[in-house]
Amino acid sequence: MTSPRPPLSDALLAGVFVAASLAESMTSDTARSGLVHSLLAVPAMAALAWRRRFPLSVAALAMAANFAINPDGEFSTLLALVLVSFTLGAELASPRSWLGLGLVVVPFLAAMTLKGLEPSDVAAAMVFLVGPWTVGLVIRQRSENTAQALARAAYLEREREAENAAVAAQERVRIARELHDVVSHSISVVAIQTQAVRRRLGPEHATEAADLAQVETTARQALAEMRRIFGALRDEGESPLLAPQPGLGELERLLAQVRAAGLPVNLQVVGERAELPPGVDLAAYRIVQEGLTNALRHASANQASVRLGFLPTAVEVVVEDDGRGPSRPEEGSERGHGLVGIRERVAMYGGTVAFGPAGKSGTRLAATLPVRERT
Repeated sequence: MTSPRPPLSDALLAGVFVAASLAESMTSDTARSGLVHSLLAVPAMAALAWRRRFPLSVAALAMAANFAINPDGEFSTLLALVLVSFTLGAELASPRSWLGLGLVVVPFLAAMTLKGLEPSDVAAAMVFLVGPWTVGLVIRQRSENTAQALARAAYLEREREAENAAVAAQERVRIARELHDVVSHSISVVAIQTQAVRRRLGPEHATEAADLAQVETTARQALAEMRRIFGALRDEGESPLLAPQPGLGELERLLAQVRAAGLPVNLQVVGERAELPPGVDLAAYRIVQEGLTNALRHASANQASVRLGFLPTAVEVVVEDDGRGPSRPEEGSERGHGLVGIRERVAMYGGTVAFGPAGKSGTRLAATLPVRERT
């Protein structure tokens, strides 16, 4: 609910006009009657405090007071018309704004006509009334344009966030499909090796054999349930992938494909190369793949480099190129969506990822993937 009290700044400004009107009524020799001057001018000047809320009413009151006590344009009521003209332009939209302008200009020119209208009177109306109204109109239009721009920016930001959320959800599904193949293979190995050990046990290990048979059955049931669950994530008509998911063991083949596409790539391995958990191995490969895809398709690079750093508890993956660096962290829809997938993969293992410019030009994608579970 709007407060009935006017803003403090407007109240103080109205108080200044009221004080000026009172002073004019007591000191001016040209005022027809000090009492009449006060009775007409003071209420009209006090109403200026509410000029933003009731611009047309206040303008009519100020114009009536000026018409009655200030035919020669000597008193502060004329300055009040300048203020209300500005307010009419700043606070009202068309056609009410034009109505307000006519409300102050027409009586002003009518009063001048009664005295004998001269060109200077028209010029005065333009300067004191139309000029402030125009300034207020321009300010209001700029404020509206700014508000519309801010609203559009907020709308686009919400749209971008919604798009990123949708992309992240799609990437999680895609990652889940890939990890399904990795985990399925691991569970299959558990079942097969359990079966092999069970079959090597003799009659004297019947209890152990029964326990292993239960492990084998549980593993196969888990594998069947996982295939059923992850099968629901596949698109209609999409067949499961039969080829094994790639890892860093396939990195040389990937680099060869990129070089054949016209982009020279250097590979640097730091530290002793170790066997990684299957999911981390797949994630590291996808990070390199995404970085090289960006360099080849988006950055117009002439050369790229890949660095693998094998640490005791993590593996570092850095892909750099000398092409056109990103102007913002997620430039371009394809590049941004690919980066969303990388962030999802890295977050899954509690790692970190950074994407940005490399030096004066080029792009750098760096990720760190822990290879040990947190304790």
